[in-house]
Amino acid sequence: MAQSSKPMRPLSELLNTQDSGWPLVLGWQKHAKNKVEILPRDAAKAPTALLQTQVTTRSPMGAIVYESGGILVDNGWLRILGSGHDRLNRSLPEWNKGKTFQEYGEAPSYLLVADDVVGGFFAVNGGALGPDLGKLYYFAPDELTWEPLDLSYSQFIEWCFSGDISRFYSSMRWKGWQQETSQLNGNTGLSFYPFLWTKEGAVETSSRQPVPVAELWTFQMDAAQRQKPSEEK
Repeated sequence: MAQSSKPMRPLSELLNTQDSGWPLVLGWQKHAKNKVEILPRDAAKAPTALLQTQVTTRSPMGAIVYESGGILVDNGWLRILGSGHDRLNRSLPEWNKGKTFQEYGEAPSYLLVADDVVGGFFAVNGGALGPDLGKLYYFAPDELTWEPLDLSYSQFIEWCFSGDISRFYSSMRWKGWQQETSQLNGNTGLSFYPFLWTKEGAVETSSRQPVPVAELWTFQMDAAQRQKPSEEK
């Protein structure tokens, strides 16, 4: 559960114009080895998203929330949350509200920062996922468990831009995935049946159906809670 709320810092304390993390992010994009698309920010929504996130723009997380509508990587396979865009209409704070905290200003036990088209979710550990505070975890849709990545948020963004994504997802991609996933927006993921965490489930043989990412999240969290050791893949 989220910790008690603390007084929220005003926007003036969160904006760092002299030492912004945005040039760092743009530098990573310039030298990216993977396909990276930074979605334009909505100037009306960005300040509210930053205020609700309570992270300064000196950090890459705050900079991405304030300066972008989000980031799509590898034909939209990976979706990094920002302040929201038509093609990724989930801001980072809005997406977490009701999932990792109940009210803005609460410190979440983990913070969802990105997800992928197959129903995997990336979160910064706030204490609930392990002893390594501030490190990234991945909720694997084929295992229904949180797996430590031993990466900070900044290292995670660098990995998204230039890391070996194909190797990480080697068991989760099928022939023709590029065309299929590029036709989806960042608010939609793929639901597999038989489910990937069952013995019968596999990305190549299971049927695939586009569903809202929010539906994938709720269904998989419920399944993870219900799952017994004897039922695991």
